[in-house]
Amino acid sequence: MGAQVLTKEQNELLTRTNAGTPMGEFMRRYWMPVLLSAEVPTPDCPPVQVRIMGEDLVAFRDSLGRVGLLDEHCSHRGTSLFYGRNEECGLRCIYHGWKYDVEGNVLDTPAEPAGSRFKNRIKHPAYPTHEAAGLVFAYMGPPEKRPLFPSYIWSMVPTSHTSVTKSIQDCSYLQGVEGECDSTHLTFLHRFFTNRDPRRPMLEHPVREYTIEETDFGLRLIAVREPEPDRSYVRVSSIVLPTYCWIPGATKAVHTYIPIDDEHSWRINLGYKVDAPFDERTPNPNAEPWVGTNFIKLRNKHNHYLIDREKQKTENFTGLGPNFVVHDSMATESMGRIFDRGKEHLGVSDKAVIAMRRYLLDLLQGFQRGAEPPGLVFDEADNIQTHVDTFAEMIDGRDWRSTYPHLVRTRQEARAAAREHRLDRRSEGHAHSAILQGAADQPTLMA
Repeated sequence: MGAQVLTKEQNELLTRTNAGTPMGEFMRRYWMPVLLSAEVPTPDCPPVQVRIMGEDLVAFRDSLGRVGLLDEHCSHRGTSLFYGRNEECGLRCIYHGWKYDVEGNVLDTPAEPAGSRFKNRIKHPAYPTHEAAGLVFAYMGPPEKRPLFPSYIWSMVPTSHTSVTKSIQDCSYLQGVEGECDSTHLTFLHRFFTNRDPRRPMLEHPVREYTIEETDFGLRLIAVREPEPDRSYVRVSSIVLPTYCWIPGATKAVHTYIPIDDEHSWRINLGYKVDAPFDERTPNPNAEPWVGTNFIKLRNKHNHYLIDREKQKTENFTGLGPNFVVHDSMATESMGRIFDRGKEHLGVSDKAVIAMRRYLLDLLQGFQRGAEPPGLVFDEADNIQTHVDTFAEMIDGRDWRSTYPHLVRTRQEARAAAREHRLDRRSEGHAHSAILQGAADQPTLMA
């Protein structure tokens, strides 16, 4: 399968994300998480610097609790607004007092003559934001093409039902997404020599069926094992555009990789539970402190991830501690900041990675010809996302499709499935419960 490696030109196309690049413009058409809500916890709190896809920005929460995301540099003379005063529903530059609201309107230019209308002719670069699940999302594309925020299940549960973390990846975003498509590494990279993971015996069995489906949200990956006669272990992951990776873990989880620039990325992990809040009984993969206040991992490539060769013999396969993010980071960061994929030798086990790359390349080629990115929603009545899911479960028999009727390919099919199956017990158990039932009747499922 070596012919499936990327050319230098294809590698560049997928990994360059600054403004004006094909992938950068494509990704900017989607809502993306850009910071934790906890980074701007209260009205009029200090602003924070945010770097996304090569753009230097500043985020602040105004007196009304709204989050603004502005170009970091003042439209007057370029001073950083990070040092500004967040007060009275605006962020004021401390150089000459220019003041901006969350939409980039210039509210005040106090050094100008009284009665001057100069400020009315200026609009500071600003991006719209949306808060959900303890995260601040931004839309960074053309204003006239702004879609609705998708009604994903995790955006509709109370914040107490979610848990979020953020860390810096010292490599391209694409290496992180590829890792999420690679279920084979679970058997090796995350192997413990104790009974830490009750799913481990399931994963030791060979995959009987592996399906990759194109959908209106991205790709769905289904791995089916047969650990017992006439029973199947079904693991479903969803790669949701632009870079949301829905993965079954200690809880249902969404791992998102957002470029900081071409050579660094944010990894934002969102765990969620539909039917109960997170509490002390919830499995916690982050029990050991693993990330600093600057979002740099305590175990990182500069200290060789604090590898313990003795524990590599006795505790787990890596000797890198218990945190899966650290394991993943070692694998992706040690490739280099932008891996030269022309050096790969891909095998059968890499078919999901190959499929994901081919899918993105096809989308980018269409986008460059004028096609709209898929999965964007502009009509509230069409904002149905019940077919986007992730889980790992045992079922009786082999027919996973009839067991999970909500796993269809389009929003239109999802609405029809909700009408037909209503509150299927299996659906209630793993994902959408009353939301699945209500999707057939309600015109909108907004967060």
